[in-house]
Amino acid sequence: MWNLRLSKLACSILLFYAATKIASSEKVSLTTLYSFCSETNCADGSTPYAGLVQASDGSFLGTTYLGGANNGGTVFKINAEGKLTTLYSFCSQTGCTDGNSPYASLLHTNGDFYGTTETGGAEGDGTVFEIGTAGALTVLHSFDGSDGFNPYAGLIQAADRNFYGTTGGGESGPNVSGTVFKITSKGKLITLYSFCSQPNCTDGANPWGVLVQATDGNFYGTTGAGGTHVCKKRGEQKIGCGTVFKITPKGKLTTLYNFCSHGGSNCTDGSEPLAGLVGGSDGSFYGTTSGGGANADGTIFKITAKGKLTTLHSFDGADGAIPYAGLLPASDGNLYGTTKFGGANNRGVVFKVTAVGKLTTLYSFCSQTNCADGYFPQATPLQATNGRFYGTTSAGGNAESGTVFRLSVGLGPEVEFKPLEPIRTF
Repeated sequence: MWNLRLSKLACSILLFYAATKIASSEKVSLTTLYSFCSETNCADGSTPYAGLVQASDGSFLGTTYLGGANNGGTVFKINAEGKLTTLYSFCSQTGCTDGNSPYASLLHTNGDFYGTTETGGAEGDGTVFEIGTAGALTVLHSFDGSDGFNPYAGLIQAADRNFYGTTGGGESGPNVSGTVFKITSKGKLITLYSFCSQPNCTDGANPWGVLVQATDGNFYGTTGAGGTHVCKKRGEQKIGCGTVFKITPKGKLTTLYNFCSHGGSNCTDGSEPLAGLVGGSDGSFYGTTSGGGANADGTIFKITAKGKLTTLHSFDGADGAIPYAGLLPASDGNLYGTTKFGGANNRGVVFKVTAVGKLTTLYSFCSQTNCADGYFPQATPLQATNGRFYGTTSAGGNAESGTVFRLSVGLGPEVEFKPLEPIRTF
């Protein structure tokens, strides 16, 4: 993730160098750069659930969940003017051994890109892959169930230069509840933890979000289910409200917070966090929940490394609802994000929120005729080196298959792009 914003709010080890802050008088405006399924049989891709990463040439790379030559999703490259090139179509190999349906954003490091597919691979349970800017793809690992399956989240590169990630499902006795794993650049994978190892999954279940490594060397993340409080039932199975956890590089897990810990059935502290966390300069973490809050439309929260949680904002529908994505620390010191629903047209929004919880809805999707501007954004936007934000919607656009958009909010260029050694810590 090539952006300086993490250094502003998250004490990152810099990936850029030479920062300036240039304000402009530009008003908030959204431009649709590309509508997917613009080619026959959606050969250019369809339904991008993931966000974008910026390459060293200033272009952006992303994934689509569907579409492509084999309807298994794609990796694409798009420039700032909206010219899109499909770099790879998944399921190009017999049995989709190269992977199928990438859900998460890519990681840019060492000149290449790394990612995951939800399904496909040798056993059909998902993959970890590496891809170059020319489109050559290498499968580093195929999950087989015993080591996890269905990785919904992307990867981070830690201080030890290895990659870390999560799978949404995985074996833990009779339960299928997800894992945390480490994988080397050569593809050697070690399962560090299997969730639902404790009775009734009080340690959490189903981690969907990307991990973050803090300056203490430990990793922090969320689970969308599990924990000590029950939010709903699926048949006879009780589904927990989710957790925030800490895990050491050796796999020792500590549950820091169980959602729905107060507020009774309303879960005013939030429930079901689907996205990962970002770190703040005060040593705390910031994140979102897709449910709960004062209006049951989700929340934005702050949590300390010791597990003290503060609800910064409860969405109310009008200002957004049900955030699937995490937060982005931007160059102005604020946090930016999206909600899948809510806003003026109940099709999702882009918002800005301060560190103390003052929220501004910047844009409500489906504001154009036939929703040509897209709707249902599920990914965190990226702030590019030109100061503008770039992101995706999973639906809408000219062919109802999602879009790539640019949002301008009046922030000017802030960095000269000079990538240093990439270490994914804050």
